[in-house]
Amino acid sequence: MDRWDAEVVRARIHEKAARDPRLAVHGAADHRYELGQRRTEAEVRAFEEAHGIRLPESYRSFLTEIGDGGAGPAHGLLPLLDPVPEEHGDEWASVDERRRDRIPGFLAAPFRFTRHVPIGRVLDSDSSLAGTLTLCEIGCATFYRLVVNGPCTGQVWSHDPDWGGFRPGPDFRDWYTAWLDQP
Repeated sequence: MDRWDAEVVRARIHEKAARDPRLAVHGAADHRYELGQRRTEAEVRAFEEAHGIRLPESYRSFLTEIGDGGAGPAHGLLPLLDPVPEEHGDEWASVDERRRDRIPGFLAAPFRFTRHVPIGRVLDSDSSLAGTLTLCEIGCATFYRLVVNGPCTGQVWSHDPDWGGFRPGPDFRDWYTAWLDQP
């Protein structure tokens, strides 16, 4: 069940866009209900080899069957394989997160948490985020992160060091499908 029905996903995104022509839903003005380009198996494998990981299957197949970045929860999915911009501009927080994700060994290190980490614990150090990949910015420097190494591999965690701590969530497929199901 790791394969996606690309036609269904695109149709549901199109429906969401039709219901939000003014891009009034939080983050829609950023992703505009548009998906990034699909990636080849070779491109995904090269990323995995460069970082010493195997991406969770539902995310991996999303990249090759649906697209890399774009339409998704909050401000939209960050692209995995596009170069990280040199300049921050208005996207400074997500650029910093994407840079951290590319630190050698960062993704290959096991993610050490298995349950909610409350506010007050050190949550923005490299060691507490190691083994996770930034999926998208929720807003105000809070992010959804995909666990790519460790016992919770495949889960999407919300990372809000100021208000919510680090909370476990569903796997990538359920997380993305829940967004598609929202009005």
